[in-house]
Amino acid sequence: MHIESDLEKRDLSFIPVINDSPKSLTVDQIDSYNENGYLKPLEIFSDQEVIKNREFFDNLLTRLNNNNGGDAAYSINGYHVRCEAIWDIVIDPRILDCVEDLIGSDIIAWGSHYFCKLPLDRKAVPWHQDASYWPLSPARTVTVWLAIDDADAENAAMQFIPGTHIRGHLDWEKTEKLAVLSQEIPNVTRYGKPVMNNLKAGEISLHADMMVHGSTPNDSMRRRCGLTIRYCPPEVKVISNRDKDKGYGMQAILCRGKNRYEDWKCNPRPQGNDWSPLK
Repeated sequence: MHIESDLEKRDLSFIPVINDSPKSLTVDQIDSYNENGYLKPLEIFSDQEVIKNREFFDNLLTRLNNNNGGDAAYSINGYHVRCEAIWDIVIDPRILDCVEDLIGSDIIAWGSHYFCKLPLDRKAVPWHQDASYWPLSPARTVTVWLAIDDADAENAAMQFIPGTHIRGHLDWEKTEKLAVLSQEIPNVTRYGKPVMNNLKAGEISLHADMMVHGSTPNDSMRRRCGLTIRYCPPEVKVISNRDKDKGYGMQAILCRGKNRYEDWKCNPRPQGNDWSPLK
């Protein structure tokens, strides 16, 4: 007898956004998000802020490389509760206004992750759906991808397959590529033609958590770094105590509104920047 697992019980359906009076986005942009599963590009940070964000990341990467033997490019995950500079990006009202238009006025930020492809980086990010990895239900997370560096086809910008967010949980296999993530959706072009997520530093894209996306190795001499921030309404649940014990729900920020549930431990703003490795 097959016993349904916690992961199989997840609600991974997409619910279209209904918002006739958005704060920052337009009604047409919301319609486009519902149809395609992403929005891009949205200009957020000024040239001066771009420099500040990049200098902070460069410093953080150098410090963490010194602590772990030089392999921190993909492991800077969860530092929004350790570093005030990242916290301040996560709660920036210009970003939150866009997010609120998609998920409502109660906003939890439950994760952040720098994805930094160094020059001549041979690792790919295979085609995948984010929510496939996460022990969360329902699938209502919106990811903000903030460009720290300019991102384009030359330095392996992220790519989307439009409309795949409404197809449900797609079959995947374990990748055999040199890759950042383990899951890969095979024969992905049967679902549509990829769209390049070209962004200038300081711009963001937003995508639904069931959107199929990925990126190729970086064959260029230009770095490509982006900060992903995961936002959801507080009614999203961590589906098992086992996953809570692994830390899911423990690195949240209440960005706006109310946290009406107990799944999210909402952390205060850190004082200064804690550069030590996460344990």
